[in-house]
Amino acid sequence: MRLRDIAARTGFSLNTVSLALRNSERIPVETRNKIQSAALELRYVPNHVAQSLVSRATRTIGLVLTDILNPTLTQTAQSVEIALAERGYGTLFATSNNTLEEEIRVVDMFRSRQVDGILIYPARHRDLEHLRPLRRANFPLVLLIADPDAGIDGVSVNDRSGGYQATRYLIGRGHKRIGFLDASHANGNDEKLEGYQQALLEAGIGVDVELIAPTNGHYARHGYFALDMLMNGPKRPTAVLTDNDSLALGALRWCHKQGVRIPDDLAIMGYDNIAFTEFGEPPLSTVNYDAQAVSQMAVDRLMHLIAAGEKLPPPRVTLIDPELIIREST
Repeated sequence: MRLRDIAARTGFSLNTVSLALRNSERIPVETRNKIQSAALELRYVPNHVAQSLVSRATRTIGLVLTDILNPTLTQTAQSVEIALAERGYGTLFATSNNTLEEEIRVVDMFRSRQVDGILIYPARHRDLEHLRPLRRANFPLVLLIADPDAGIDGVSVNDRSGGYQATRYLIGRGHKRIGFLDASHANGNDEKLEGYQQALLEAGIGVDVELIAPTNGHYARHGYFALDMLMNGPKRPTAVLTDNDSLALGALRWCHKQGVRIPDDLAIMGYDNIAFTEFGEPPLSTVNYDAQAVSQMAVDRLMHLIAAGEKLPPPRVTLIDPELIIREST
């Protein structure tokens, strides 16, 4: 159906129909209601492409995440989509699969689709050279990480603080040999690791590289095998902090298979507070990543940048301090 079909049905001009469908107050309420009712009956769908040629706005936002199988990022995607829909925006979604090359490709693809802005969780938190030119060109862009030196707007949970708080808690429970299952260092994303190291150094324990186990992935199976390596190494930990909850669930499974008692023989602290952690055996202590708060604040900031027009305000970085969720695993 086209505007002219609604005009023919109602007897009003094309201009009146167009204004009424945009809810213009220039058109009397009774006329607007009649036209909008006819549009519903005729199943009229606005031509957003044509509208965008006039307004230079597509009412769409690009969302780039690293891995849709990551439960935290899945929740982030849902929260972003809901927040954008409430503001009348659609969401175009893509994943980089943790590769910089794919991230560059999907950002370019979104730009070619004329999205009004982009929200992105970058594959490498310190490798942002492909994004800085967009910000310098006044393109609305918000990172779902927080790098104060990036020169780009960002909203994130303070992962350095989260790693620090979790490690301090384990130290307070009397642990000195605290392992770390590290899934992010290979991509240069070291915030949690840095918080872990800071807490150890402040406590006078020191950082032992033999207690830091790279996982070669983010999933439960990677946590299972990384913990196996740590527990069969020369310095068996009494507690372990993991880069995310999926790794921690894999570590829990290893302990059950090997007869290691939790937390008596080994305390396990996850990260993110995904839905499954409360129902682990035992329930998993973790660091809460508030995906809904991050998404809401990131969308709010992006809307502010879009409304600013051709001259963006100075970039602003917002950090949300996480809280520990203490359960039976520690």
